[in-house]
Formats: sequence, structure tokens, C-alpha cells
Amino acid sequence: MENTRSVSGDMQVSIIIPARNEEASLGSCLGSLVGQSAVTFEIIVVDDHSTDRTREIACSFPSVRVIDAGPLPEGWTGKNNAVAAGARVSRGKWLLFTDADTVHLPGSLAHALSEAEEADADMLSYSPEQIMITFWEKAILPVVFAELARQYPPARVSDPNSTAVAANGQYILVKRSAYQAVGGHSAVASSILEDVALARALKTAGRTIRFLYGAGTVRTRMYRSFGQLREGWTKNLALLFPQPRWLAARILALWLLLPITLFLAAASSVWWLGVFAVVFVYLISRIGRSNLPLSSRFPGTFFGLPMFTYLLLRSRRAHAGGDIRWKGRTYQGEQHSMTRDTEQPPLSVGKSA
Repeated sequence: MENTRSVSGDMQVSIIIPARNEEASLGSCLGSLVGQSAVTFEIIVVDDHSTDRTREIACSFPSVRVIDAGPLPEGWTGKNNAVAAGARVSRGKWLLFTDADTVHLPGSLAHALSEAEEADADMLSYSPEQIMITFWEKAILPVVFAELARQYPPARVSDPNSTAVAANGQYILVKRSAYQAVGGHSAVASSILEDVALARALKTAGRTIRFLYGAGTVRTRMYRSFGQLREGWTKNLALLFPQPRWLAARILALWLLLPITLFLAAASSVWWLGVFAVVFVYLISRIGRSNLPLSSRFPGTFFGLPMFTYLLLRSRRAHAGGDIRWKGRTYQGEQHSMTRDTEQPPLSVGKSA
């Protein structure tokens, strides 16, 4: 049975949340959404064959509609199937696809809708503020997001004259008319990075997309353990960077300069301390592009950089071997599709698939 509510007047936004075993985060997500104001909206949770308390939690919110994702069609990823199911029963003029691990700040829905309308954008995607609790979250995430920011500045992604494409599936607000015009998620059914594929379809069709940092609007804790973090970035990283082996080698070489110059300073000349300082400042500045707290730059510099290279290589190997695992499902690897803008692939940092 479905948990439904009736909303009078024109429905402005349909919020669609795919949920597969999300009992740890779904309650906080829905709690942050049901109190949104100044916008008429509906919330649709799509239960994607959960085996935990996900459905029970969703049904505990009287204003939330809960539906089943249905059988997974051949050639579809689980997330694409779930969000497509939600879109089919939605009524809003705008569709907000957001993940169960997000927390939406008060007034954020009205703010996002206003920002999209003022920019005359067909799609608005936020990269959420990252909540980092464990040591490895604080070490690895700043490096990942810094490298993504170096490759894909939001201003260039939002430039209609640039072929660069970026999106974050944790927060995609899209006009229903534009979504339907490009075929929706049915058109990207097999894509592991469905957020990027949808953004690319819109931009190719001449639609306007806008990509922004979402600090102060939406927050997320993407992974709650090192195992989840490793599995998630293994799924995504090889699709996000061209020549991941070369990038891994370059990052590792830079990091190795730190212990090497310290050793040389102790063994031969304190002059090497100057070299160490230059390298250290460069790496700290490089990680600063992540827009994450200053305190995260230090664990990122000393521990996150080598872990990033490991995850890059692990991701490349998994995609080459056709063995991508996520939430109990296995997908074939994808070859990343290079854009023509500086020969870089599209950006996605969401928890796709």
C-alpha cells in the first residue's frame, strides 16, 4: 500500500528519493524535507527492494508517498529504475532527484527553485556540503573533491558555450518538460553515472544547466564506513578522470617528495627543508580547491593523496574487468566518455547506480 497525501493548487516540485537499504539516513533526510516552505511539493520515496527498515521509516511520515521500484529490467541500473518509477507517478512542474543520505537546510527548496528560475536553467545541480566523521572520510574526500574541482570548475560547466558537463545525482532539480524532452532516465538506463548522462543529454539538446556548490543548502554524508567509501569511489573514479593511471602516478610522485626531501634534509643538507616546504604548501593549496574545511587539508595531504591513487587504480581495474559492485548488485564496467573541452570526461560525484 502507498502512503499518500493530497496537495491543493499547482504542484511546483516533486521530490523523488530512491532508497535501497537506507535506514541509517532516510529519517534525517525526510525530516529535513517535510518542513520545507514557500513551495508546493510532494515527496515520493521509491523503495528499491530494501531488506532493512527503509520502508517502515518512509511510511512513518504521513505526508510521504511510498512506492515500489518494481522489477529491475534487463540493462537498467537499480537507481535509474527507481527514479524512473518515481518520475512516472510524480505531478510537479519540476522534479528534484535527491538521495536518502542528504539533509536539506530550511528554505533550501524554495531557494533552489528561485535560483533555477532566475537563471532560466532547465537543470540545477548542487554538489552538497560534505559531512565527514571518520578519519578516512576526512583524509580521502578532500583530495577527491579537490581533483574534481581542478578538472571541472562550476563556472565552466554552467557555461552554455563549453562542452564540459557536470552533475551530482544527490541533488538534481530539473524541469519536467526538459526531462521528458530528452527521454528522462529511460534514455540513460544503463549508465552508472546517470546524473552526468542526463546532464549531457540536456546540454546536447541545447538546454541550460547550472552546477554549483551547495554549502548552506544541502549536506550529505556519502559513506559511513571505509568499505562503503572504497566501493563507491571504485565505482566512479575511473569514469571521472582521463588516464587514471597517469593521474595516479603524478599524484603519488608529488606525495613522495615529502618524505624524500625530509630524508635528504636529515642526511645531507637543511636546504632540502626549503624544498619540502614548497611541496607541502603546493599540496595544501591543491587540496584547498575542495571547498572543505582547512583542517581537512592536513590528513588529506599526508594520508589522502596515496589513498586517492590507490582508489583510482582500483577503479580502473574494476571497470576494465567488468566487475562493478554496488549495494548488492554487479554491473559491467563502463569506458568513460571524453568531452571535447580539454579532453576531459564529465563530472559526477553522486552515489549513482
